[in-house]
Amino acid sequence: MRFVSTRGDWPVSLDAALVKGIADDGGLFVAEALPKFSASDFDSANSILDVARVVLQPFFVGSALEAELDAILDETFCFPISTTRLPGGKTSLLELYHGPTAAFKDVGAGFLAACLTRLESDASSPLTILVATSGDTGGAVAAAFNERPGMRVVVVFPDGRVSERQAQQLTCWSDNVLSLRVMGSFDDCQALVKAALGNETLSKQHRFSSANSINIGRLLPQTTYYADTSLRHYRDTGQRPGFVIPTGNLGNAFACIMAREMGLPIGPIALATNANRTIPDYFENLKWLPRASVQTLASAMDVGDPSNMERLRGLLGDADVLRDKVGVRSVNDSQIEQEIRGTHEEFGFAICPHTATASYMWRHMGSEIQDCVHWILVATAHPAKFETIVEPLIGEQVPLPSELAAILSRPSRSVSIEPTLEALAGAMGNAFGRFNG
Repeated sequence: MRFVSTRGDWPVSLDAALVKGIADDGGLFVAEALPKFSASDFDSANSILDVARVVLQPFFVGSALEAELDAILDETFCFPISTTRLPGGKTSLLELYHGPTAAFKDVGAGFLAACLTRLESDASSPLTILVATSGDTGGAVAAAFNERPGMRVVVVFPDGRVSERQAQQLTCWSDNVLSLRVMGSFDDCQALVKAALGNETLSKQHRFSSANSINIGRLLPQTTYYADTSLRHYRDTGQRPGFVIPTGNLGNAFACIMAREMGLPIGPIALATNANRTIPDYFENLKWLPRASVQTLASAMDVGDPSNMERLRGLLGDADVLRDKVGVRSVNDSQIEQEIRGTHEEFGFAICPHTATASYMWRHMGSEIQDCVHWILVATAHPAKFETIVEPLIGEQVPLPSELAAILSRPSRSVSIEPTLEALAGAMGNAFGRFNG
């Protein structure tokens, strides 16, 4: 299969799209044509690994990784992805936080690392993975690429705008991971990464790629847990479930929409944002107006210019079409707090602030919408990562998963920089000179 830029043609192979991360014209890579499936194509697929092989095999045709797909998927899906039906039977929770850094990003990051280390293993000419993060992406990418030969990682995150435990996950890795605290917002971090990727001199010097959801390698594996979850529900009930997805940069949501466009039995899709209203305002006013992000309790969703809107508009159309195909709602901090308390009181378990945006949206849909379909709420991160927010609201401690406890015990190190390309280039020059010994 070939991949093209959202801003033009210039088709490239999957391998090139994975390594480059972003197209030469600044666009994002998308499949030249999506494969189409029916539910019967998965009759012999009895696990998420089986489903993933069916979904992803067409994308790997002609790739140097085609024969490695099974091994890549074994590495990617090495932890449980479970669905818990909530009391009442009309709603389920898709738990995507059981990986090594307790966030849904572990799936995409692990898949991308498994692919790139097979394509790029020359330690004498390492590939440099640039990743801007609003909280969870950077930790997942750093963990996935930590100590992998031929790989360097630069994690760029907004200082003071992630939780303490998230910051620890971003800064506790080996010498092939450089963690940079940027004196600015996530949008500043994302702009820095895009500027670096587009700078010919720096790109040639450091051999850049990206591990944000701008990289198609992050999105492809995420389609598979929506495929698997929807297929299991469809087989059991004959009904297509709906999904409520917390979204910031639109990567996880776009993966679900991709799965539905490929023919998987997915019903309505609803996007929950926090107080960053770029997407809801676009759907309402039909004007795409990115703006500076605002800081919220759901920090990993603090995005004012979601990159994957470019992919979404290319796939489905502009807002006048999108709003008939995808729902959206903005949830503010007080509503997040209300939902964390309410979920704990009603169901007896804690949820993170991001998951709370999805739960709040579902709870306030109105019974005529809420009851017409089985809704699956996407739980994107473990609440223990946000203990300073969650624990005072529920009045008890959230147990630490063992993977997170191990990360919190590691020493951390980071470098603070201003949000300029010159500062980023200088920090990389200093660090990589040291790494090269």
